[in-house]
Amino acid sequence: MLVLFETAMGYCLFKMSKSASPDDQNIWKEFETPEKANKLLKLKAIHRFTTTATAVEDMTALQDGKVGPGLKKFLSDEVAGKGKGKESLLVAETHLATAIKDLLSIKTTAGASNMDLYRGIRGQLASLLDGLDPKDLSTMSLGLSHSLSRFKIKFSPDKVDTMIVQAIALLDDLDKEINIYAMRVKEWYGWHFPELAKIIVDNIAYAKVIKHMGFRTNASSTSFATILPEDLEQAVKAAAEISMGTEISDSDIAHIHSLCDQVISISAYRTQLSEYLRNRMNAIAPNLTVLVGELVGARLISHAGSLMSLAKHPASKMARMVATKAALSIRLDALADSDGKSEPDAPSIGLAHRAKLESRLRAMEYEDGATGVRRFAGNGKQQQQQRFDMSGQTKTYNTKADDVDFVSTQREDPIEIAVKAVSDVKEDKKKAKEERRAKRKAEKEKGKDADGDVTMNGDEEEEKKDKKRKRRESEIVNGHEEKEETEEERKARKKARKAEKAAAKETNGDSSPKKKKKKSD
Repeated sequence: MLVLFETAMGYCLFKMSKSASPDDQNIWKEFETPEKANKLLKLKAIHRFTTTATAVEDMTALQDGKVGPGLKKFLSDEVAGKGKGKESLLVAETHLATAIKDLLSIKTTAGASNMDLYRGIRGQLASLLDGLDPKDLSTMSLGLSHSLSRFKIKFSPDKVDTMIVQAIALLDDLDKEINIYAMRVKEWYGWHFPELAKIIVDNIAYAKVIKHMGFRTNASSTSFATILPEDLEQAVKAAAEISMGTEISDSDIAHIHSLCDQVISISAYRTQLSEYLRNRMNAIAPNLTVLVGELVGARLISHAGSLMSLAKHPASKMARMVATKAALSIRLDALADSDGKSEPDAPSIGLAHRAKLESRLRAMEYEDGATGVRRFAGNGKQQQQQRFDMSGQTKTYNTKADDVDFVSTQREDPIEIAVKAVSDVKEDKKKAKEERRAKRKAEKEKGKDADGDVTMNGDEEEEKKDKKRKRRESEIVNGHEEKEETEEERKARKKARKAEKAAAKETNGDSSPKKKKKKSD
C-alpha cells in the first residue's frame, strides 16, 4: 500500500510493508523508535516545492479538497506512469481521495482510523527522510504558514467600504462623546452661570464662550463677535449682570476650561471625519449617496457589512433598515418638549428629511420628464413623448402639505432674552424647590402613618399587659382566700377534734371518778 503525505517541503510517497495494516489500533507502537518506523515505511518518491507561491497554491487546493497542479503531476509520474495504479493509495482526507480517484483513476482509501499512522509519520519525519534537518523543516513550515495565512486573509487595499464602515462607527462614537462632555460642561458651569445654557443652545458655541469668558464677571469686557451674533452677545452680557449663580474658584474654572478644550477638539475632528466620509461615499457609492445621503448610506453599508452585501439584500430588508431611522425621527419630532414648531429649540429632523426627500423626488421627476424617452421593461421598446394636448388635467398645488410654520425673522431684545433666561432659571429652581418640599411632605406623612401604627401597636401591647397583670392579681387574691379558708377549716377541725376528745374524756372520766367516789363513799 502507498501512503501520500504532504509537508512544507513537498509531497512524500511512502511504501508500507505488507505485514502492517493502517487500521491497526496498535500501529502507534511502530513509531516509538526511528528503526521501527523505517521498517514499517520506505520512501519511494518525493516532490519538492520550487517556490513559495507554488507551495501556497498546492496547499490551498488541498484544504479545499482539490488536486493541485503539483500533486497531479507527481501522482501521474510516480503512480500512474510507473504502473503502480493497481496499488491502493492511502490519503488523509476523504474529499481529496475522491478527487484523486475521479481525476487520475487511482484506487484510493481514506478514513478517520488512519490518523494514528499520519501522526506517527509526522513525529518520525526527520528519520524517514534521510538528510533532512529538523530546523530546516521548521523554518519551511513557518514560512509556508505565514504565506498561507496571508493568502487566506486576502487583504485588498482597494476595499474602501471597510473604511466607510469604520468611519461611520467612529462618527457615532464621537457624537456620543461630544454630547456627554457638553452635558458635563453645562452641569459644571451651570452652578456659576445657569442662564448661559438658556441663551446658547449649541454645545460648541457654549464651550467656546466659556473658554473666552472664564468667570461671568468678565462678560462685559469680553468680545464674542467671532462666536455669537450680536443679539446673543448682548443677551449673554446682560444675563451676566443679573445672574443668580454661585461663585467658583480658579481651580474650578481651570478644570472647566480643560473640559471645554476636549469638546472643541473632538468637534473639530468630527467635522474632518464627516468631510472624509462624504468624499469616500461620493467615490465608492455615488448613486446611494444621491438617494439617501452620505450618513444614511454609510450606516446601511455598515449594517450590511459591505457594499456588495448591501447590493444583494432584498428590498424588504432595505425597507426595514430605513424605517428604523424614519420612526426615530417621527418620535423625536412628536415627543419634543417645545410648545410650538417656531421655537428655536423645536426639533426638525423629520421635517428636514421630508424636505430633502421631496426635493430629490422633484429633481428625479424633472430629469425623467426632461429626457422625453422612457423604456419599458417588458419588450424593451422605446416610447416617444406624446404631443401636448389641453386635456384639463393639470397639476395643482397641494395646500395640505403646508404644515410647517414659518420662523419669525425679527430679532428679540437682548435684555428681554437675558431677563427671560433669568426668569426661566428662577422657575426651574422654584419647581425643584417645590418638588423637594412635596417629597419631604410625603416622607413626613409616611412617617406619621408609621408612628400612628407604632402607637396603636403600643397601646394594644399595654392593654394586653394590664389584662395579664389583673389576671395575675386576681389569681393571687383567690389563692390567698383559699389559703385563709383552709386555715379556718383547719382550726375548726382542730377545735372539733379537741371537743370530741374532751367529750370522750369526760364520758370516760365521769364514769370512773363516780365509781371511785362511790367506793370512797
